[in-house]
Amino acid sequence: MRLLFISTLFLISCNTNKIVPENSLQKPKNIILLIGDGMGLAQITAGLYSNNNFLNIERFQIIGLHKNYSFDNLVTDSAAGATAFSCGVKTYNGAIGVDSDTISLKTILEEASEQGLKTGLVASSSITHATPASFAAHNKSRSNYEEISIDMVDSGTDIMIGGGKNYFNKRTIDNRDLYAELKSSGYTISDYSIQDFQNVDFNNIGDKFVYLTADGEPTSFDKGRKYLVPASERAIEFLNTKSKGKGFFMMIEGSQIDWAGHDNDFEFMISEMKEFDQVVKVALDYAEKDGNTLVIMTADHETGGLSINTGSELDSLVAKFTTTSHTAVMIPVFAYGPGAESFSGIYENTAIYSKMRKALRLDIEKN
Repeated sequence: MRLLFISTLFLISCNTNKIVPENSLQKPKNIILLIGDGMGLAQITAGLYSNNNFLNIERFQIIGLHKNYSFDNLVTDSAAGATAFSCGVKTYNGAIGVDSDTISLKTILEEASEQGLKTGLVASSSITHATPASFAAHNKSRSNYEEISIDMVDSGTDIMIGGGKNYFNKRTIDNRDLYAELKSSGYTISDYSIQDFQNVDFNNIGDKFVYLTADGEPTSFDKGRKYLVPASERAIEFLNTKSKGKGFFMMIEGSQIDWAGHDNDFEFMISEMKEFDQVVKVALDYAEKDGNTLVIMTADHETGGLSINTGSELDSLVAKFTTTSHTAVMIPVFAYGPGAESFSGIYENTAIYSKMRKALRLDIEKN
């Protein structure tokens, strides 16, 4: 019996070694965190079945689950959810980079920058929206977009791409021209079309770049927004070029999966899922080629209470929403690359911060 037990352990160990990625026990130089806002397991399933039964998400080798409740509510919002990822604390719904007492916390993006890594934020929302803001700003309320934009300027984030231009240059709380301030602090400011942006030679510009894609919130993908995939690809290229081998941290958000859930608009949601999956492809293709990049994909919460019901077929889903708000279901976490194995299991959403911090060896003291 004892011999059988030992043999079983040996077989399990051998099998485990076979499924763990070859370089997973190493430490990454780079982290790409992909957040599909509002993207629960039902959204992933619907996207997969609506895309010829395949998403690039299937290329991930490690899967876990996170418990996403906030400090003050079993159902989190994007601000508290993203702050858990960026700062490693449970805070109240609506909080941006602050704890439950509204005390500012250093984010993983700020810690990475202090350690000499390059940093980036890309979103299909305004760059001041809850998720990107939680990585580079500190405010008691996610609604204070003009205050948040000041923090975004001061954060020193090396590349920022998203909407919200009016919060920088058509301000109501003061007369500051944050566009001019960005330029004076060394940022290259782009008002290019996405086609022109794709042709920018990063070797011939400075080390900081901002591309504000819309005056307010960008439109949806099915109504003409086309920048998220090429911008994600180019942002990775920018950080790779400017980091000179020292490494980078970046967060890319598929923001409008959430908005489709709030609208209970299934076709809107599917189009956003398909676009976001192309971002996943860009990140995984880079990580496979690079060998030193950890890619993590998750969501802050699920939106809409989506279910896929009896009568569904692969090419014809019978889908129902149960709410126009968020739900409290646990959220899947996918990981690929060196350090990916630490993201298996079930854990608090705050653990994603600590796992990323450990992977990048960010040993500076927290506030």
